[in-house]
Amino acid sequence: MINRFSRVAAILAAATVQMMAPAPAFAQEDTTTAGPAMEDAARQGSVYDGDWLSVGLGVGYGPSYDGSDDYVLFPAPLVQGSVGGIGIKPRPAGIAFDLVPDSASGANFSFGPSLRYRSNRSRQVKDPVVKAAGDLDAAFEVGAAAGVSFPAVLNPYDSLSFSTDARWDVAGAHGGMVIEPGVAYFTPLNRGMAASLSFSAEYASDDFNDYYYSVSPQQSLASGLPTYRADGGFNKVGTNLLLGFDFDGNLENGGLAAVVIGGYSRMLGDAKNTPFTSIRGSADQFFAAVGIGYTF
Repeated sequence: MINRFSRVAAILAAATVQMMAPAPAFAQEDTTTAGPAMEDAARQGSVYDGDWLSVGLGVGYGPSYDGSDDYVLFPAPLVQGSVGGIGIKPRPAGIAFDLVPDSASGANFSFGPSLRYRSNRSRQVKDPVVKAAGDLDAAFEVGAAAGVSFPAVLNPYDSLSFSTDARWDVAGAHGGMVIEPGVAYFTPLNRGMAASLSFSAEYASDDFNDYYYSVSPQQSLASGLPTYRADGGFNKVGTNLLLGFDFDGNLENGGLAAVVIGGYSRMLGDAKNTPFTSIRGSADQFFAAVGIGYTF
């Protein structure tokens, strides 16, 4: 039962699709029947016991580039599942694979390749000054994801997960490395509703930060922004709250479900001090998304 709800946690947390919030109050949510209801579900089996796949589509609302104070709408597709013992886990504009089978009890470990398409400042830039500095090339990052999840932390059905992705650009855009550590807590609120609270950070190399946050003399001349040289370091920290709702009131039997996400992140270091953020944008970054998916 615990591992089944760990799988439910994975699919809900993945729907963050920018994994990326202050939480509404749940004081009036009735959880007194959660235990018996989940025990009934355990006896009936779960769609997550074998091979399964979840597909969905949502819409997100967030900054037009990292550090922007202009906001845009964007599509948020979702594909997640487990096929032949290989886990499929979404990433922001990417995907990761888990090659380590789940254990029958205790901690679960994950490890596998991680891929991401990064389009920061390559499109949807609304600020005319930043636009004048020139569009950047999109990056394609390849690396690995690793993590560990501990079930039954505060109740029999919750889980606490730690993860890290490390990737390198192979498309010749930023040409650097990025590391993204995170921690997430998942708990069902009742049989048909669950929540996931996550915290994440981004650390990047000199090449990465120079590409996205430096202002070269040519960019300064074109945009009027002062020149700036960015070095590597932590670029942001953030928190997100995700709520999942199953339409038939049973999270374990698959079918249609909806997800609502809210998030906040704070730019740090040279990513905060760059003129793209400090003059034309904001260090405070907000994110929201809603989506619907089907699991079978």
